Amino acid sequence: IYQSVATLLIHGQDFSTESVRKSEVKSESKVNIKQQQQQKKNRGKLKNNNRDLSMVRMKSMFAIGFCFTALMGMFNSIFDGRVVAKLPFTPLSYIQGLSHRNLLGDDTTDCSFIFLYILCTMSIRQNIQKILGLAPSRAATKQAGGFLGPPPPSGKFS
Repeated sequence: IYQSVATLLIHGQDFSTESVRKSEVKSESKVNIKQQQQQKKNRGKLKNNNRDLSMVRMKSMFAIGFCFTALMGMFNSIFDGRVVAKLPFTPLSYIQGLSHRNLLGDDTTDCSFIFLYILCTMSIRQNIQKILGLAPSRAATKQAGGFLGPPPPSGKFS
């Protein structure tokens, strides 16, 4: 008698918990389907936003490159052969050709326009992009990595 009562109670509970579990699984699957659909929509939006951002960045890079190239040509014709700065150091031998380009004399501390222009362009370009609002955010830069940054995770091991 004890075994039959225990079996009835156990199987009765199993059937009721099974039906509850099945209904929970059904409701969870409906929620999961909605979440998956929302994730697909979000991925599509993210792809579109990334494509738009890439286009804006490409346009800004071309515009800034064109401006700096035009300025370099104009200033190079104006300052060709003139000493524009006196360096407080002697440049390395492989940089001396650039720092002393088209200058008369043997003083290697004389600085030509092209060397000063390259130094200024390297230091100012990022600030101009930030001022004009064309630079990517720090979060995007960290996420994208860089030339010396860590490679993005691939998820596959081969």
